Amino acid sequence: MGSDRIRAAEATQVLLPASFEPPPGVDLHARYHSVRCGGDYFDASVVGSRTAFLLTDIAGRRAAAHRIAAVVQEVFRNHAHDLFRAPDANESQAITTLVQEVNSTLMALGGELHSSPTFVGCYNAPLGILTFISAGCHPPLFRDSVGTRTLEGGGVPLGLFTHLTHEPAVQVFEPGAKMLLVTKGVVESGRGRTEFGMDRIKCLLENSNLPSAADICQMVLDSSHEFRTRGSSAVRAVLRLGKSANHDDLTAVALVRPTV
Repeated sequence: MGSDRIRAAEATQVLLPASFEPPPGVDLHARYHSVRCGGDYFDASVVGSRTAFLLTDIAGRRAAAHRIAAVVQEVFRNHAHDLFRAPDANESQAITTLVQEVNSTLMALGGELHSSPTFVGCYNAPLGILTFISAGCHPPLFRDSVGTRTLEGGGVPLGLFTHLTHEPAVQVFEPGAKMLLVTKGVVESGRGRTEFGMDRIKCLLENSNLPSAADICQMVLDSSHEFRTRGSSAVRAVLRLGKSANHDDLTAVALVRPTV
């Protein structure tokens, strides 16, 4: 049983870039659970007091999606640095431009469509403000002193149309406020016809007192994984995930404004 727990723990891995060092006032974390077989991709870039980050689910199997993600990474990092480095940068305009650049890259690769539900955000640490575009992905969940709710807005996934227009949204984070993003693999994780679903994920965030982004990600991924694999050992579940072509990646991203 001890080895089962070790194998299950090893199946959850951090997605943050190796050199990622967020500025004070930002707690950002990204994790995936189990063997990666799909196209989930996360990246983040710190530009002064701003943190730009991207979560996308590129259509296709892992090998093909990985090649596309490598190009998207270069475009995202280069343009994020250029767009957000000026202290007086217009963050809404910069996010819009960044999303357009990522979409153009997806459209130009391989001569075929790569439907990619994508979230792109820029968090301004001194102001506690997140500017974001949610393009075809599950809406982010947000919790503060008012309650837990979804952040509406967005549009169609990237990678489908050359000329896309997405309206950026803005969310203020009070100290202790939390935002959670998950990919469809988490939401649609299920047993038979029963999905884990956004309602369960919302309840987890609403009823949890976990203070850190890393703990929030771990809680959601563990709960989704357990829901899908209940009744089998952790080892058999991990092996089944690795061999099945019908499973999506389980990926979670959390952003927290620390209280101190």
